[in-house]
Amino acid sequence: MMKTISNYIGIVLLITTVTISCSKDNDPTDDNLFVGTYDGTISYSELESETNITTEDGRVTVVKVGDNYRFDFSNGIPSINGITMEKNQNILINSSGSIKIDEGELLITYTEEGETWGADCTR
Repeated sequence: MMKTISNYIGIVLLITTVTISCSKDNDPTDDNLFVGTYDGTISYSELESETNITTEDGRVTVVKVGDNYRFDFSNGIPSINGITMEKNQNILINSSGSIKIDEGELLITYTEEGETWGADCTR
């Protein structure tokens, strides 16, 4: 009788553990899958000061701050801050579709208040 109860409790604990561990999906928007440095072609232009920067040997570092992302560029290009991204399968995309990122590629064609950033980078 005691052996049967022990087996029953063991099975219940095993099923509970498996259910709990399997029910938590790994949502890339909740972890740091996309955080890191991407290398490739980057660009920046600003109309008012007539600034134009382009390099094929640049980098963008993606930083997650709370629920938002920051994109830090090399070569004196200003950062893009406070971008909210949405998960679409294993890709993050901002609401305008001008920033797309997955674990191996970063594409940016972002414009805000006369400034335009571009990136075609990989890890």
